[in-house]
Amino acid sequence: KVQLVESGGGSVQAGGSLTLSCIASSYTYSTTSIGWFRQAPGKEREGVACIHVGGGTTYYVDSMKGRFTISRDKSNYTVYLQMDSLQAEDTAAYYCAAGVPQACVPNLAYPSLFEIWGQGTQVTVSS
Repeated sequence: KVQLVESGGGSVQAGGSLTLSCIASSYTYSTTSIGWFRQAPGKEREGVACIHVGGGTTYYVDSMKGRFTISRDKSNYTVYLQMDSLQAEDTAAYYCAAGVPQACVPNLAYPSLFEIWGQGTQVTVSS
């Protein structure tokens, strides 16, 4: 069974940057798409960005464009989320998730297609 492990979360001041990592135990058809999601306390989970591991095509939720960058390193089964100009409202638990190729589409419109989830990593931004 494929497993995902996130790392890189922590505390940062507003305006700072963090890079999250998501390591997959393997790449299979079920992990062709890797996405990043986040959930703040009391709020619903929301998508951030996704990437097709094979070809590298990326999509972002419209509200996340500009400050977040998703990338991957196939050689070590890792997908990254670079987060810049962080604000207090970016405070959340961040999760990576894997799914079939159809999962990674503009605005991450079909989040239910991401079926394998990591345990999450906390990001706290202080103002």
